[in-house]
Amino acid sequence: MSIFEYNGSALIAMVGKNCFAIASDRRLGVQLQTVATDFQRIHQIHDRLFLGLSGLGTDAQTLHQRLVFRHKLYQLREERDMKPETFASLVSSILYEKRFGPYFCQPVIAGLSDEDRPFICTMDSIGAKELAKDFVVAGTASESLYGACEAMFKPDMEPEELFEAVSQALLSSVDRDCLSGWGGHVFVVTPTEIKERLLKGRMD
Repeated sequence: MSIFEYNGSALIAMVGKNCFAIASDRRLGVQLQTVATDFQRIHQIHDRLFLGLSGLGTDAQTLHQRLVFRHKLYQLREERDMKPETFASLVSSILYEKRFGPYFCQPVIAGLSDEDRPFICTMDSIGAKELAKDFVVAGTASESLYGACEAMFKPDMEPEELFEAVSQALLSSVDRDCLSGWGGHVFVVTPTEIKERLLKGRMD
């Protein structure tokens, strides 16, 4: 068993028309034993930037704390929020610093740039970035997530349609992965608002 699969996880970020959605499952497990059913995998860095962390739960929490600390320092020094592209480079460099004893995490970064253009990216545990124009996935359910997202994705979706696509892709994928599931947590972010919704899935 890979250490990345120890707690189980499923994460998606998908772009729409001047908006993006980021979604995760809510299960925290120790292999096949469920420990918690309300685990927070998605973190809001600021109003236009979100971070999802799949992989080992303890490393995800440690990495999140370090990134919040570094972002607050940036805000104090620069007197502005970090752009998504800059934040992705920060995450990448923090992961690469620890490449000989890495954080067992696969981050997903989603944000809106200054021109309200959505930006999404994921990376491996040592910070090698993978940029995408449509969607990115991470976690133990990523194989089935790729298939579901390929089927659901359309360019320039409006926020409600985007929410529907991401939710259907997440719920159908976690049913095919016994290490993730127990509902979902979805954020849909537009230039003017953030909508947060919880999904009910199979509770087994």
